[in-house]
Amino acid sequence: MKIKTSYVCNECGYKSAKWLGKCPECGNWNTFEEYETEIKKTSSKKTVSKRKTATRLSDVKVNNSDRIITKINEFNRITGGGIVRDSVMIITSPPGGGKSTLTLTIANDIATQGMKVVYATGEESESQIRSRADRILDSINENVWIISDTNMNSVIDAVNTIEPDFLVIDSIQTFALEELLPARVGNPAQTMECAAEVVRIAKSGKKPCASIIIGQMNKNDEIAGLRSLEHLVDAVFVMEGDSENELRSITATKNRFGSTGEMGFFSMTEKGLVSIDNPSEFFVTQRDPKDAVSGSAITVIREGSRPIIAEIESLVSNSFTPYPSRIGEAIKREQLNTVISILEQRGGIDLFNKNVVIKATGGIKFKEPFVNLAIIVSIASSVYKKPVPSNFAFIADVGLTGELKKVPNLETRIKELYRMGFDKIFIAKGNIKKNDFKNIEIVELKNLKDVLTLLFK
Repeated sequence: MKIKTSYVCNECGYKSAKWLGKCPECGNWNTFEEYETEIKKTSSKKTVSKRKTATRLSDVKVNNSDRIITKINEFNRITGGGIVRDSVMIITSPPGGGKSTLTLTIANDIATQGMKVVYATGEESESQIRSRADRILDSINENVWIISDTNMNSVIDAVNTIEPDFLVIDSIQTFALEELLPARVGNPAQTMECAAEVVRIAKSGKKPCASIIIGQMNKNDEIAGLRSLEHLVDAVFVMEGDSENELRSITATKNRFGSTGEMGFFSMTEKGLVSIDNPSEFFVTQRDPKDAVSGSAITVIREGSRPIIAEIESLVSNSFTPYPSRIGEAIKREQLNTVISILEQRGGIDLFNKNVVIKATGGIKFKEPFVNLAIIVSIASSVYKKPVPSNFAFIADVGLTGELKKVPNLETRIKELYRMGFDKIFIAKGNIKKNDFKNIEIVELKNLKDVLTLLFK
């Protein structure tokens, strides 16, 4: 057999017949690595595979039994209602995000339903996985098999022997196929071919085998390796969360079987990741109306298809330096500077010599501009030292002119507030055509000045 030598960029996967100092595709230096592949001689005889005939799309049968429903409600949500039995998914996060903990919990849950599970790890030993299982699981089901090896061929042999219903690969960048040696583990070619083998196992084996691939994240907060890896699989889930914060969120950036952008929330505890089934309670401080405090305001955001009630807290203090602090843990600094400028110019509140700190209860990050009214109200509440009633909510963007802007999907946001027992909602005038909410007061106002006058004057 002949040996073919080529060079692959370990950043973008660009292939070259010779070594290059600079990659012409991504522009990085000294990223090319050599790997060799065997060229097998093929028979001159042509082989004809069995051909399939076309089927009417309307005749294809689909039923809910093709999904595996776990006991983790938030995970079921982001997958679109459960794991499709022949699907391949990727979960990625920064180191320490909790992806291995989550997948081990999912694996054991599926095993308790009588299905066989193979957990393959190239990062940890079998005893390390057992120690984690003893810590986060109430009991370890006998239907879970573990294999600790970086050889993908060993995993394939285990799958062929056990014939599992569910497969976990932790992580794909730590595995290598013997056919591609001496290309090292983590090489783009190795990663893609190992992932292709997982897809083959899931969709072309003796029976469907749902699979979760854990992917390492690079310094750019993207899945390490080729972008083609994301195209190869059915769903990509990105886990976010600070290791010092208990909140973890998972967003579906790609999902062939559900909504893209759907988000699930989890809390990291000593027993692993716990599903937050009612985020509206988690992201709001439970206070008695008599214990209302200044600097707090309530709004409603949308994550995927779900409305979530969130609390914004502000602290305004005197600055004794020429440059006051502007700290926004929940929003970008540019957004915070913008709302402060609007409040100064359109609300008549001077903050040039004040420190302003913004925070969200529970550590959630705000991506929508429709929280701006609530942010401004919380800042004004802190300045005036006057609490806003805890049963009030604010849903509107605020323009540079001080005018309140309309918010999409307002009805679903109001329904969530109604479900949680809120009494009064402040929105932009004309944002709602018909008020069918009899037990909740909706206040429609034109501009920021009207809001501040009504609340604090």
